[in-house]
Amino acid sequence: MDRSLRPGDPSFLGGHRLLARLGEGGMGVVYLGRADSGALAAVKVIQAEYAHDDDFRARFRREADAARRVDSPWVVKVTGADPDAARPWLATVFEPGPSLAEAVGRHGPLPARAVRVLGKALARALAAVHEAGLVHRDVKPGNILLAADGPRLIDFGIARASDATALTASDVIVGTPGFLSPEQAAGGDRLGPASDVFSLGCVLAYAATGRPPFGAGAVDALLYRTVHDEPDLDGLDEELATVLRRCLAKDPAERPTPDGLDAALVEDVPSGTADWLPAGVVRMVADRSAEMLSLPEIGATIIEGPVREGDPSRRRFLAVVSGGAAVLALGGGAAAWAALRGGGRHAAAGPGWAIGVQADLSGPGKAAGQAQQEGARIAVEEFNARADRPFTLRLASSDDEGRADRAAAAAQRLVDDTDVLAVIGAGTDATTQAALPVYDAALLPVLGMSAGLNLVQNIRSFVRGRPLHSVVAMKLAFHLEATSAASPVGVLLDRGGADVSWMTIQMVNFLVREYHDATYPRVVPAGTTDLTGVLADMRSAGIEAFVYAGPVDGAIRAARGMAGFDGPKYAAEPALDARFAAEPAAAGWTVVASAIGPGATDVRSFAQTFRERYGRGPGFWAAEGYDAANLLIRQLTATAGKRPTRKALIGPLGKAEYQGITRDFAFAAADGSPPTLKTPASFVHQVLDGTFHYLGPAPDQAPQPRTA
Repeated sequence: MDRSLRPGDPSFLGGHRLLARLGEGGMGVVYLGRADSGALAAVKVIQAEYAHDDDFRARFRREADAARRVDSPWVVKVTGADPDAARPWLATVFEPGPSLAEAVGRHGPLPARAVRVLGKALARALAAVHEAGLVHRDVKPGNILLAADGPRLIDFGIARASDATALTASDVIVGTPGFLSPEQAAGGDRLGPASDVFSLGCVLAYAATGRPPFGAGAVDALLYRTVHDEPDLDGLDEELATVLRRCLAKDPAERPTPDGLDAALVEDVPSGTADWLPAGVVRMVADRSAEMLSLPEIGATIIEGPVREGDPSRRRFLAVVSGGAAVLALGGGAAAWAALRGGGRHAAAGPGWAIGVQADLSGPGKAAGQAQQEGARIAVEEFNARADRPFTLRLASSDDEGRADRAAAAAQRLVDDTDVLAVIGAGTDATTQAALPVYDAALLPVLGMSAGLNLVQNIRSFVRGRPLHSVVAMKLAFHLEATSAASPVGVLLDRGGADVSWMTIQMVNFLVREYHDATYPRVVPAGTTDLTGVLADMRSAGIEAFVYAGPVDGAIRAARGMAGFDGPKYAAEPALDARFAAEPAAAGWTVVASAIGPGATDVRSFAQTFRERYGRGPGFWAAEGYDAANLLIRQLTATAGKRPTRKALIGPLGKAEYQGITRDFAFAAADGSPPTLKTPASFVHQVLDGTFHYLGPAPDQAPQPRTA
């Protein structure tokens, strides 16, 4: 990550010499600075748009004063602030460690003991914050730094006095979806300490399972689940799950206080050693400290500054991490850790050229994952067969087994392969959501061909090569309205299908009604295995068409339950699976999806090459893998044989134009979202004789609405 100062950045601010950029967010930029004492500080400079607001300055002054009163070893200490400066700023003690989000994203869930230690320390941190009269309002994994001697709660960027009004507009939800309390998710302004306790419960559930307790995906779906659904605590031991259920109570009055949570988590807090963290995270803490020491001018800064014995910054930069895991010494930390970690498989010969594929290659979705990998391999082999190729390309694969809890580790394997310059993947919404923070931290560009969710994260390195689920659902509704006058339309949302189900049914329900047709919507909880009752109810209501959105197993049950129903029957994209087509009751069902059919005219030449290479026809998503690899190859060859950095590929990839066999690729980005297809084609498939038959592209425009 490039942390160097930019031309417009200040050199000095409030008695701090600014040395590097640490990050940037909606409220401002955070710099690494050195105070006159020699101590390192994180200096947050507020955006100019807020600096002209007198009310903001007044509130910032009150809140900075309150933040200075927070006294806890588990909260980064505020060391200075100037709300009257041309650009208001606030400085805290600098902590070099990785965030909890980075640690879990790279190494997976923490052990139960580490979660209890984390919970106790952060409960004490919140107790100190609340005692100072503040509510943090953004307790999330990204705002928790891990150090050898315990965690630190950071970022008072949106904290405010508990009796004050918000720093933001009244119609803006402040905080991070997935870690908001129900009262925050509902848009509440006057939030109490119990809101922070709920957020901490979400953080601890994430640390223990590797996933947010209310899922991921579209923001509006996340907010709805936070307010109405029970948290997902599967896999936790009952003792910890019981404590977290109390923290995640919908009623703030039923949640424990921070002191109560501290008492409920029976564990010793860290005693200055790193034995509470797993070895991989300890190494990560040491690596990050060494990385900070290796920044330009940092070493000289520390040596020149009059650092006193016992100064916290000095102790942590000269930390001895217990268990022999790491010894950080000035000037030697980075080299020592490079030796311990190994030089990498291509260190001697220099890096090569490779495209990575992250997919489910051995789990429940392996048919799609293997097909995408095989399509990409054909593109790489065709490139390597060219006499004029400027380099030889390798395909590197990483299997995440279709599991979100293994996706980050799969991504890390590709990040660690220094040959890999860009990645195709991952295969599902959940695995993509889990893997992207790892890729983004490494600035490794990712082209997604399968996941159609709306991303919550602000991801720089991701380009979406397929339409959103909501767009595919829109095309399904267009096709239904263009081919049938049936009304009412029964729409069944199976929550077991996660965000694709919710987004599909919402869009279909809306558009069908726009055409002056009636709908009969029903919802079943995730895990429902008997659809008999709800399907009988829908049929008795006189529905004339039926749309199901849920997992493939549920689609099979729906097909069996709707046997004998003569109206049009549709299923959302998860049903584009050979298991669904093989179900006799699925005959005649229609599936609209982002994947093109292997029998499409533009795909036939590729399909023939595929048969010659593998001895069988291509499956769904193989052509998409082929297109994705060729698009990335186009970007690599545009460098005239000079090997680019990963970061240098991100911008051009988001502006690329390429005519593929599945679609024309051209991208647009808005409102900070990842670049997305300008012309998002979707395709219609129908089950006949136990297999899918390709019917063609779905309509891009709605037919003329019928009069009411």
